[in-house]
Amino acid sequence: MDLVNLGSTGLRVSPLGLGTVKFGRNQGVKYPSGFVLPDEDTLAELLALTRSLGINLLDTAPAYGASEERLGRLLAGQRDDWVIIGKVGEEFEDGISSHVFTPDHFRRSLERSLERLRTDRIDVLLIHSDGSDMAILQDDALMRTMADFKAEGTARAIGVSTKTVEGGIRALELMDVAMATYTADYRAEEPVLDYAAAHRKGVILKKVLSSGHAADVPAAIRFAFSHPGVASAVIGTINPVHLEQIAACVDEATRRR
Repeated sequence: MDLVNLGSTGLRVSPLGLGTVKFGRNQGVKYPSGFVLPDEDTLAELLALTRSLGINLLDTAPAYGASEERLGRLLAGQRDDWVIIGKVGEEFEDGISSHVFTPDHFRRSLERSLERLRTDRIDVLLIHSDGSDMAILQDDALMRTMADFKAEGTARAIGVSTKTVEGGIRALELMDVAMATYTADYRAEEPVLDYAAAHRKGVILKKVLSSGHAADVPAAIRFAFSHPGVASAVIGTINPVHLEQIAACVDEATRRR
């Protein structure tokens, strides 16, 4: 799998990123069926397979339960092999998700993530939006805090995991990366991808397989990569066979570009 530029961040990422919700959380998720969290030996094998497939992008967040802590242990000695997407703004505790958008919380959250992941930087740090994209992006103190993280080097690139067209475009105007949703059944955020393609900004897609509900996986992946503004797509799985199948679909879709 050939690496691609993530906008103008200077980061080279695989077109497929592995989402790690299922590494640390099985409560309050939207997948079609329940699952048991894998043990860490199983996850180590999955990560080894991930790298062998040419995938270097991992997506995690404080809201993904024990994902960060487990990755910190699992990636010992191989941190430089990976590009890690992290987040601030959303918490998950005692089965309940909540959002906190303050500069102090962002800094505490990032420091905690660095400690859990046993690293000195997050490669792509995103604000985990609750849907109030524009209110977040109009908060100058939050924007300064994110810029500070980048200036300090604790975040190499910054952005927002958005839920609206206006938010996605504004995030790309102010920062480096937007994480957006774009499927054959949901094209509302396509202008975000258009903006990214026109301005050399980074877009990473989420929910490409509609949280596991996509009926035709190859078609869903082909559609995701049909837009030139898409750099990468994050898809979460803990099934090695499923991962190999997805990787093959992504490889085929990107080679057709």
